[in-house]
Amino acid sequence: MLLAGLAPHAAQAQKKSQTKASRGGRGQVKSITVNNLPGYDDKWFHPGFYIAPNFSRYKIEQSSAYVQAIQNGTAVSANSLLSPGLSVGFIGDVRLADYFSLRFAPGVSFLTRRVEFKPFGYQPADSIFTQEVGGTQIDLPLLVKFHSERRRNTRVYVVGGIKPSINVGNRRKDPLRNQLQAASGDLALEYGIGLDLFYPLFKFAPELRFSHGLNNLLIPDKSVYSTSLQSMKSNSVTLYLNFE
Repeated sequence: MLLAGLAPHAAQAQKKSQTKASRGGRGQVKSITVNNLPGYDDKWFHPGFYIAPNFSRYKIEQSSAYVQAIQNGTAVSANSLLSPGLSVGFIGDVRLADYFSLRFAPGVSFLTRRVEFKPFGYQPADSIFTQEVGGTQIDLPLLVKFHSERRRNTRVYVVGGIKPSINVGNRRKDPLRNQLQAASGDLALEYGIGLDLFYPLFKFAPELRFSHGLNNLLIPDKSVYSTSLQSMKSNSVTLYLNFE
């Protein structure tokens, strides 16, 4: 009776981890390796979540009006500044083949992108302000993941795909620092590299991902900030901490 009661618990423990012992020539144990989650890749779907600090900025191009303004003696140059932010969301990973999976990772990003403007010929000079475009953004990335062979409890992988985004709210209210306007919708190319780390109850994967916007987000108007620019595209570097 006792053996029958212990059998299910032993089988469950075997599913979570497998232990291998390496022995020397005299039979002594040299090292013990525990393979966590041995049947992980046999499942067709893996849910999870992520927390992701990021740094983002705009990739900007000066306009022809800026060149003409320099010739007239009054111009405003622009320089994009790197700003920190945070993203959180969920992961849905679908197995496609032995080394490939499809990942859908919807989330929310809290971003503030800044553009520093420097005046030439304006009086007073401090009438030109650094502009901030901040908001809450819904991200809908769709990625393909390719991973290597598993070596004990680690393996490396690469990801790539597209990320549509929608800005759902402006978090900045200062009118002097929010005259520069950006479109609410964006589409970006994303690629990155990560490391799968298998633990007894879950998989942790730190991942470094780069994002390059394809759309010109600049909304033109008659302000000196807008007329100084020709193009304004998103650009970010994100460290994803994935838990599956």
